[in-house]
Formats: sequence, structure tokens, C-alpha cells
Amino acid sequence: MAQDLYEVLGVTKGASDDEIKKAFRRKARELHPDVNKAPDAEERFKELNEAYDVLSDPNKRMQYDRFGTIPGAAGSSPYGGYVDFEDMFGGMGDIFSSFFGGAAASPGVRRDGRDMGIGIRVTLQEAALGVKKEVVYDRLAPCSDCDGTGLGEGGKEVTCPTCNGTGRVISVQHTFLGDMQAASTCQTCHGTGTSIDNPCPECEGQGRVPDRQRVSVDIPAGIRDGQQLRISGFGEAGMNGARSGDLIVTCRVLPHEFFERDGDHLHARVNISIIQATLGAEIEVDGILPDEKVKVRIPEGCQNEQVVKTRGYGMPKLRSSSRGDMLVHVNVLVPKKVTKHQRELLEQLAEDMGEEVAAPRSPLQKLRDVFI
Repeated sequence: MAQDLYEVLGVTKGASDDEIKKAFRRKARELHPDVNKAPDAEERFKELNEAYDVLSDPNKRMQYDRFGTIPGAAGSSPYGGYVDFEDMFGGMGDIFSSFFGGAAASPGVRRDGRDMGIGIRVTLQEAALGVKKEVVYDRLAPCSDCDGTGLGEGGKEVTCPTCNGTGRVISVQHTFLGDMQAASTCQTCHGTGTSIDNPCPECEGQGRVPDRQRVSVDIPAGIRDGQQLRISGFGEAGMNGARSGDLIVTCRVLPHEFFERDGDHLHARVNISIIQATLGAEIEVDGILPDEKVKVRIPEGCQNEQVVKTRGYGMPKLRSSSRGDMLVHVNVLVPKKVTKHQRELLEQLAEDMGEEVAAPRSPLQKLRDVFI
């Protein structure tokens, strides 16, 4: 982007966050392809949105002011972290499309805001501990200028004079079969039955405006992949003070390099020697919680692929003080090479157990095995 971002928004470098928001909304109304049919409207709106992406984020704005470059690599999430955008809108452009369509409501149209969905990714350890994550998303938020009422200074809501509050108008058509009546949506109040005398200029009487929302989400310990959290009132704002929808956060738990989750249980794999498998042993492995060490008791005569259970060291259970179990899958390692003394000891053990073993191979035989 060659242009200065502040020039794109039409604000000074010292503009406040609120001034940046209002400048963006004002220009977006002019440039959005739904209302501007100029050939370059879509490209200019995209440029405007990219400028707002930077200047509405305090960290990105600071970096841009300091270095004059746009933060973030191409193709990366503009907000970083583990956030997937799965809401019902595809971005600020579609938020404005919904905003423009909000005034053209039909009879029975819902004035309440819709629920929105967003996905957030957490590591398995974060899911075990619980974590607080900030999510950033675009939504239709209550207008701060009119407190969501849609009323301008001295404005008031009045009964629509065209439809007398019914939201519908009756037209009569004269045909050769006689007069025929047809009902249609009132174009003055767009089917709501009321109109606003002196509407708020910022939200155009809707009581809501396109905005970028930041919300801190508390992920509880023990959350499972695919489980959802509901944050009341942070979905799409309703029209003229009607109820806002909720934000539905879907948690995605990332795979772990050592553990595999099975409900509240954790599966892990460890290597032991044939001596440890035969005689038994107590080994120590890392747990899922920070600095947690788990002692695993390997029983005598443990077999390859045997599963050893260690109770109470799995995942914390959701909204509970208890935990699942750790299930350790044992992999018995056979040494590929032994010393002469170790071989003598193993041969003595084989003799005591009545087992036949191969005689040691000479160096020449071993060399032949390499080339044959």
C-alpha cells in the first residue's frame, strides 16, 4: 500500500481511536460497492479496510507510526494468535452490507441482533490449565453516539404517518374484473410501523454501527475440542436498542507432540529397555501441567505395547477438581549392539533359562553380511 494510511482514512496522525472509527464508517458508506457503483469502488473500499485494520489496532498503529511499514506478513491473520474467523460475516465489507440492508426491513423482520460465531485455537496445555484469550472480530455494535436508540439530538420515535403504524400500505388497482387490493411493505418506515424524527447521523437511525470488537474470552480448564462458550450480548447488536445476539466461541484444541487426548484421559508412549521390562522399573515422564513430573510404575514382565495406567494424571475435568488418567503405552527396545561382557551375561541367562541362542559371528562373517 503506497498511500499514507491516515490519508486513506482522511484523518490526522494524532487522531483518536474514536475519530478513526467514525472516519472509517463515513468513508465506508461512500465507497462500499453496495452503494457506490464507480468502477474502482471495490478496490478503494478494500484499501480503506486495510488501512483501518492497521490504525484500529494499537500495536499495529504504533509499529506503523514508528517504522512506516504495515505490520503482518501476507496471508497471515491480521490479529495474530490462535484465532479463526468463523462468524456469519466475511469481514467488514459484509458487515456494511448487513448495515445497509438493516434499514430496509420487511414486516415481521427481527429487530433483535443475531448470534455470531467465532473459532479460537488453544494448545492442549492451555486447555488443561485454562487460559484467557483476546479475540478481535467485526460486528454491528450499539451506536455510542445515541446509546443504541437511533435518535439524534431532540429526536423521537413517531408513528409512521404513511401506514399509521401498520407497516403495510394498501394499494387499489382498477381492472376489468373490478377493483383489486394489494398489500405491500411501507416504504416510509420499511415495515416497522414507526419512523424517527431527526435520526442519529452516525447510525442513520438504526441504533447500531459497523465496528471492530475486542473481547476477552475465559477458556475453562478441561475444555474439549469443539466445545462452545456463549458470551452474552457480544453478537450482532439489535436495531434501535433491541436485544443484541450472543457470541458463540468454538474451541479448537491443537494436537500435542507427546500426549494424545481421549476424553479426560491422556495417552503417552515411552521407551524402556528389556531389562526394565523384565525386572520392572519406576520411570519419570512429564505431565501435561507445567513442571509436573509423573512417576510411572513399570510392572515386572512388562510386554511390548502394554498399557500402564497412572491414575489422576490425565486432563482436568471440566468444572471439576478431579482429573482423568494417564495411559502409558510401553515400547520395549532391544539393543542392536552389546559388548563382549554383556553378551556373556546374556548367554549365561539364556543357559539358565534353557534357551538356545546363536553363536557369536566372526568379524569376517559380519563384513560379508554388509555386502551380501
